Amino acid sequence: MQRITPDRPWPLHDVAATRRLEQHAAAALPPHTLMQRAGLAVARLCVALAPHARTVWIACGPGNNGGDGLEAAMHLKQWGKEPVVTWLGSEDRAPADALASLQRARAAGVAFAHEPPAQWDLAVDALLGIGSTRAPDGAMLQQVEALNAADAPVLAVDVPSGLDADSGSGSVLVRAQHTLSLLTLKSGLYTANGRDAAGQVWFDALGVDSGNEPPRATLQGPPAAGARLHATHKGSYGDVVVIGGAPGMTGAALLAARAALHQGAGRVFVGFLDENARRLDPQQPDLMVLPWDGMELREMVVACGCGGGDAVRKALPRALQARALVLDADGLNTVASHQELQGMLQSRARRGAPTVLTPHPLEAARLLGQTTVRVQAQRLAAAAELAERFGSVVVLKGSGTVIAAPGGACYVNPTGNARLAIAGTGDVLAGMIAAHLAAGESAVDAACRAVYLHGLAADRWPADVPLTASALAVS
Repeated sequence: MQRITPDRPWPLHDVAATRRLEQHAAAALPPHTLMQRAGLAVARLCVALAPHARTVWIACGPGNNGGDGLEAAMHLKQWGKEPVVTWLGSEDRAPADALASLQRARAAGVAFAHEPPAQWDLAVDALLGIGSTRAPDGAMLQQVEALNAADAPVLAVDVPSGLDADSGSGSVLVRAQHTLSLLTLKSGLYTANGRDAAGQVWFDALGVDSGNEPPRATLQGPPAAGARLHATHKGSYGDVVVIGGAPGMTGAALLAARAALHQGAGRVFVGFLDENARRLDPQQPDLMVLPWDGMELREMVVACGCGGGDAVRKALPRALQARALVLDADGLNTVASHQELQGMLQSRARRGAPTVLTPHPLEAARLLGQTTVRVQAQRLAAAAELAERFGSVVVLKGSGTVIAAPGGACYVNPTGNARLAIAGTGDVLAGMIAAHLAAGESAVDAACRAVYLHGLAADRWPADVPLTASALAVS
């Protein structure tokens, strides 16, 4: 069993791959073996998390997820704990493995009840597993509400009940402090509602090798450290041009430019879309402010759209000719509403020009012609569709930011927190990505590195210091 931390990459599998692994392993093992291993793993983690707990409420659903809970209850009873099981199944409909574990739990003297105990020290959510995408209702909904209302910690088996294991979507779900993912790590635990629902994730492969099933995505680990060679100069680290800052929004362009500078770009230029903007950033005089339409963008890395407003439309045809491009905010919205600009964006892929798109869910929905709800319900699929449609690396921002590349490579970022949910942090991220592109990194490497470091800065931010985009840009 392993505690999952973002210290290295981790493969993330979908439900279909997990089911294939389960079926293959079950065919090679004696009957009931996987459930016995799963229940033992759950029971061991219960004791590790709450060694002094006496009463353990185990909420068991009617399927095999409930069977894992029943198996765990047997072990806890044998180890001197007082498990109380509420089982929502029926003997005439229970799967064979769950029925076997039910009999083992009864034989061990486990207490069964129709209602949760009045008090408990630890609860186990074994209501719904990876095979269900329906929202809990009836008696199951009452148990979900009881689990969420308690002060005692909750351990979810495989995934918190009500959470889609693939997408992280779900409106009615258990909010656990710990989740033990079995056989594989599921992508839904790390994006959309997954991070809030799962708490600390643990993993037990149950002795099954997943090497024959390629992962759907990878949970990012720390990017490799890159030391600068002594015999280099500013030209070694490239030029970044930030085009944005329409009237009333010049701060967005400055945030992106400052972030690019502090991420190590050799030179950073700002091309304001507000013709009356100041030609000097007094807080960052390193930045060079020049007319955007007077610079030769074909040899530069351009970050376009930060605070662009409607004015960005006139700049996009030139920006789309850049050597490498980060397209953000109003740049994305404008492309979404103009077919000819979409064609120019797609032509970048045909000529091999690196491009990174950085939409939040609403911007992604506009590009795809979908609703935000649909994008959020299938974040990995939405990012992958955008990547293929535009031949670009896509950074779909949000809880568990998804980075998708053309060809199918997909990454989920483990860093960051809700303190980033303020205006301007997206502009900072765009500038960071541009700086890494300018230094010669590939589009996917630049995106992954910048997203990880952006979130890590927020995770390390002092609790008693307000996080602002302007402070984040220069951190």
